Amino acid sequence: MGILDKHQVLEKNVTLLAIFAFLVVTVGGIVQIAPLFWLENTIEKVEGMRPYTPLELAGRDVYVREGCYVCHSQMIRPMRDEVERYGHYSLAAESQYDHPFQWGSKRTGPDLARVGARYSDEWHVDHLTNPQSVVPESVMPKYGFFSKRMIDGKYIEDVMKTHRFVGVPYTDEMIENGQADFAAQADPDADYDGLLERYGDNVNVRNFDGQPGVSEMDAMIAYLQVLGTMVDFETFQPAPSR
Repeated sequence: MGILDKHQVLEKNVTLLAIFAFLVVTVGGIVQIAPLFWLENTIEKVEGMRPYTPLELAGRDVYVREGCYVCHSQMIRPMRDEVERYGHYSLAAESQYDHPFQWGSKRTGPDLARVGARYSDEWHVDHLTNPQSVVPESVMPKYGFFSKRMIDGKYIEDVMKTHRFVGVPYTDEMIENGQADFAAQADPDADYDGLLERYGDNVNVRNFDGQPGVSEMDAMIAYLQVLGTMVDFETFQPAPSR
């Protein structure tokens, strides 16, 4: 019986075909998954990565609550057209503190993995308030109500504890000062030295929406402005493949 005849037997026998298909998938799965059990960490450590500040974390919660991930991805694939449009391809380390991650696959709007520092705070306020005023062809809904919803970070320390439970390295000091750091990041006149000591110098401290108090708009913009800015890609060198 030749090879062609053997294939015909396999293709004509549904039960036999299902068995061999199962075996192929099983072997392929084991080859991919088994080595992970012998690795201490599957995510390459990258200099500059840190947990979100309390205000950024609150902004991320607003982002998730409003379903922004439905139209915007945060995953730049290592393909020429994506890299040229959005910037350096996404690193696994950049999502290690995201629970859940915001990779997505639908791009009704552009990818936001590198949106941080690309536009001014004023642009974001205008865009979130009335997207069509800055991007006429946009189909994005209006989120002007963010400016009217004031938040005080009352429960932010509990949120940080929850994230620590799933692996985010928030220290006791970070959690104890969560509410204070939440308010300090949106107030450039506040004493925010402790905030910088805990999270590093790469923290945006300013009144993001230009209005008194801390609003959901402040939190949202704080989150957007940090996306893709923690890693310095001018000096970043990927670890050599093994």
